[in-house]
Amino acid sequence: MEQFKEYLLEKPFSLIDYPFGKEVMVFKVKGKMFATIGTDRLSGHYAINLKCDPDEAAALRDIYHAVSAGYHMNKRHWNTVVIDDSIARSEIERMIDNSFDLVVLTLPKKILKDMDDSNHG
Repeated sequence: MEQFKEYLLEKPFSLIDYPFGKEVMVFKVKGKMFATIGTDRLSGHYAINLKCDPDEAAALRDIYHAVSAGYHMNKRHWNTVVIDDSIARSEIERMIDNSFDLVVLTLPKKILKDMDDSNHG
């Protein structure tokens, strides 16, 4: 879990918040949630909620038993990924990257410009 926490925090402008209590880490970019980490209620393993394209979300649920519809999230756009070593770290990092990118695309243009200016300034 720590390796994924570090990976999430390496994303530009990523911050941790705890709006649901200390048991759930919420990762945000410019105030918008792109991931959560908590404990899976069924398995006891850590789990990450990640935003996902609806078609890819459904495909990932078919491919991996550790991926399910997002717990307490919009099930069309979010997946819960149980960290039980059944999915390669690189694949989970790819899912994290996609979640981050999808959320960044929804940010207002002014914020995107400010982010771009910060990265190049």
